[in-house]
Amino acid sequence: MTKELSKEILEILRQDCRVDAEQIAVMINADPAEVAEEIKRLERDRVIVKYNAVVNMEKFDKDMVQALIEVRVTPQREQGFDALAKRIYRFAEVRSVYLVSGSYDLMVLVEGLDMRQVALFVAEKLSVIDGVLSTATSFVLRKYKEDGVIILDDEKDDRLVVTA
Repeated sequence: MTKELSKEILEILRQDCRVDAEQIAVMINADPAEVAEEIKRLERDRVIVKYNAVVNMEKFDKDMVQALIEVRVTPQREQGFDALAKRIYRFAEVRSVYLVSGSYDLMVLVEGLDMRQVALFVAEKLSVIDGVLSTATSFVLRKYKEDGVIILDDEKDDRLVVTA
């Protein structure tokens, strides 16, 4: 399978991970068996790491709190930022960790049952790690768009109705 077809498969799965190999094959004009085999290869090679659903947690569980935490660190000799990132991403509260450019080094997305739980995580677990210089926490107040999906459902469809 060509790299271009692999890209097409990945883009389709990124848009909707429920699309099966047969549907993808029709969409990209390929053999369903080859598509299924390519998906297995992509999973085995950890190009596809996990299939996720985008969930509007405000409709499901209003008590869940998310925070974005900017973390400044001192990179460790011969390990750079990786060793500290690994220590941080192993905490259950942590959803995502990114190495970023700018005035801080890591961006950490954390979830908790309430603001107090997130604040305690920062104070008792994150800030005390050797190599962590400082943190700045911003709580997520509302999500408008996540993973390319508009979360708010109050958008009106302003398109004109076409009738035959």
